[in-house]
Amino acid sequence: MATNKLQALFRRLFRDRTIRVTTEGIRFLLLTLAVGIAAVNTGNNLFYLLLAMMLSLVVLSGLLSEQCVRRLDVHRHLPDYLFVNQPTTATLRVANYKSRIPSVSLRLLDVVAGKDLDRGIHITHLAPAASTLCSYPLLVRQRGPYRLDGIRIVTPFPFGLFYKKSFYPLEATLIVCPEIIPLPPLHLQELNTLGQDHARARRGPGNSLYNLREFRPGDDSRAIHWMTTARTSKLMLKETEAEERRSITLAISTVAPDEAENSFERALSIGASLIDHFLKAGYQVRLLLGDQQDILACGTDQALHLFHALALCERRPMATGAAIRHSMARALAELNEGPTILLSPWTDPARNEQFPSVDYIVSPQSHRDLFDDTGSSLSA
Repeated sequence: MATNKLQALFRRLFRDRTIRVTTEGIRFLLLTLAVGIAAVNTGNNLFYLLLAMMLSLVVLSGLLSEQCVRRLDVHRHLPDYLFVNQPTTATLRVANYKSRIPSVSLRLLDVVAGKDLDRGIHITHLAPAASTLCSYPLLVRQRGPYRLDGIRIVTPFPFGLFYKKSFYPLEATLIVCPEIIPLPPLHLQELNTLGQDHARARRGPGNSLYNLREFRPGDDSRAIHWMTTARTSKLMLKETEAEERRSITLAISTVAPDEAENSFERALSIGASLIDHFLKAGYQVRLLLGDQQDILACGTDQALHLFHALALCERRPMATGAAIRHSMARALAELNEGPTILLSPWTDPARNEQFPSVDYIVSPQSHRDLFDDTGSSLSA
């Protein structure tokens, strides 16, 4: 049992600790080797004394650098989601759990898919039993799940002869949504005329009661519903129903040939931009991705589900095209909540026949200006 625990300790130690010799360290080791050869050949006690001092510096460097990177605790705070090519801010909290020994000259690297990425995070001095916050910009160039493995802490302390590296597992997955691109004003004017006569209940300025919820800091105190507050002994806020609500359905075909991969990514970016535009304009948006279940959102606070669905959407092969088109056509025929926009990543000859009720079609053939920049949402 003791042998197994010792082996597990060594495995974890060698997995989490690595050492790299610096250029100065290589020179120092070569000089140490030369002094050792001279001491053996000459038998001079001064050379032996010098060799012992140089070897003690190597041992001391290992011990002090180990104290710098051990007993640290790292926590990371990430946003709920981000968009391709849109920078956001991530925060790291680093705490030193050692009671008497500080950690100095630390460099923090993000480990993504097994690779170390330098975010420019440096900690000069972290006192014992202290913590610090480090923020850094995070920019991702490809949509989908973005997996973070952990943090690697590196220090050259004390003499700069070696880089001692310690890996702290800190797994997290961030959902990266398609890029939000600017839409041409002429297309926006054309799209804004859709769905003007489809009113739906929503939260907003009006006279009718929409919902009662608990009061939150920053809410307007004039909207407190005092009768419910007295009955429940909690501050309750009255939300009114807006006078008008326009509804729109966005359907995106997920079928495209291999050569249309760039157009498919661009179509998802256009879809994300349309969702962002309509939700900010006060629309109720329903998203239909191929044969997947449709998703409904009202207001920008519910946009997360739609953007996540676009981020995780996968292109389907041409062999499944007929079945997916049939499923989409049936789902669109059952909807009667406003006009529909069909977003097709490629020119499908059977599209017009199977979707006769679609009000607006966006495709590379009809909107070449939107699909021209097909590489902006792809990984660099």
